[in-house]
Amino acid sequence: MRNQHKRFRYKDLGSIEAACRELGLQLEFDDDVSNLGHRVNIAGKYAPNAIAIQPMEGQDGTFEGKPGPLTFRRYERFARGGAGLIWFEATAVAPTARANPRQLMLNKDTLSSFRRLVAQTQTAARESCGPHHRPFTVLQLTHSGRYAKPEGVPRPIIAFHDPILDGETHVYPDQVPITDAELGNLEDQCADAAELALEAGFDAVDVKHCHRYLTSELLAGYTREGKYGGSFENRVRFLINTISKIKNRLGDELIVTTRINAYDDHPYPYGWGTVKQAGSREMGLDEMVKLAGMLFENGVPLLNITAGNPYHNPHVNRPYDLPVTGGQLPAEHPLVSVARLMETARIVQESVPEMAVIGSGYSWLRQFLGNAGAANIRNGWVTMVGVGRGAFAYPDFAKELLETGTMNSRKTCITCSRCTQLMREGKEAGCAIFDTEIYKTRSST
Repeated sequence: MRNQHKRFRYKDLGSIEAACRELGLQLEFDDDVSNLGHRVNIAGKYAPNAIAIQPMEGQDGTFEGKPGPLTFRRYERFARGGAGLIWFEATAVAPTARANPRQLMLNKDTLSSFRRLVAQTQTAARESCGPHHRPFTVLQLTHSGRYAKPEGVPRPIIAFHDPILDGETHVYPDQVPITDAELGNLEDQCADAAELALEAGFDAVDVKHCHRYLTSELLAGYTREGKYGGSFENRVRFLINTISKIKNRLGDELIVTTRINAYDDHPYPYGWGTVKQAGSREMGLDEMVKLAGMLFENGVPLLNITAGNPYHNPHVNRPYDLPVTGGQLPAEHPLVSVARLMETARIVQESVPEMAVIGSGYSWLRQFLGNAGAANIRNGWVTMVGVGRGAFAYPDFAKELLETGTMNSRKTCITCSRCTQLMREGKEAGCAIFDTEIYKTRSST
């Protein structure tokens, strides 16, 4: 049964708990979700509750990189929805780093629009949740790497050649990987963007290291030559250097964090978080645990844990009922995928209990995501519960969950992948099922 995909068919906690037992999964669910309402200390700043909105890109900025009308609308909806932390979407640090022509980009020309986005988000949060409700805000800084499409066509930039991914990402056999000098410049570009993020009013920046974008790929650079490849110290060099550069400029004014893959589910020596045997995909988080400790020692108080590659093995980081057009159903029960994501967060959280760790993978659980999150917090497996696609569909889920202890099953994300389908088609992305006012006419399925 673990190797059979099943759609969500659970009507009550008892039925989903029974399925977990049948699958041999260590997933727990609590009736009492009140601990989701506890505020979270993040290096002296506070999230008013333990629910986080994950970074969900809408592909609706301007060609200059400014937030567009739908961007403002999305974050206002998230803010009014009551989550304690809002992790703003992937924002490029350079034109060549963009994943699409309308991806957000932070520079001096776009700064004022980002400042307005943060201010309007906080205003909406106060209006909806009271004068003392102030969500903690994080801006994700990105370089799209082999998935870069700044003009709408592939312009991949690679850390190393990967025989599995190169063919999928339009990489030429003789393409030269990004140089060490260019990576050093990219560290400085991230630090420049962090300065602007502080000016815009964000509480933190995320030096994005997930989902096999460029800096995430560096973590798996066992075959890369030079000072950013080979040894563990070299492969984490970019992240540690960038954090140091930001802190040297800004001190403690701005918190630095990362949304990071704990596990790529990609064969060694091309995958991070994998047992070091040729061709192995077996999860082995010894290096991730070592890195988490280093990050904490370097002043990083918050981590957002994820896994997989949304282009290559999407079920690993966002378990679903239906794939995108042309995609495949995995030979794995979605609860197995959910449990893996929660296990990666647990291992990291238990290795650095002083750090605030956000777990992922909750949206597939629909109305029971709060019950699972409450159990994970109670067990000390995470500090906060992160929700991505579920917030597209049901932006006020956090407020309803905290006020009533339940979620409306008729409003939850059905993990149909249509928001992802919109992204793949180059369209503005949102929930085509429950936000039909905007997104139904954009959806082709």
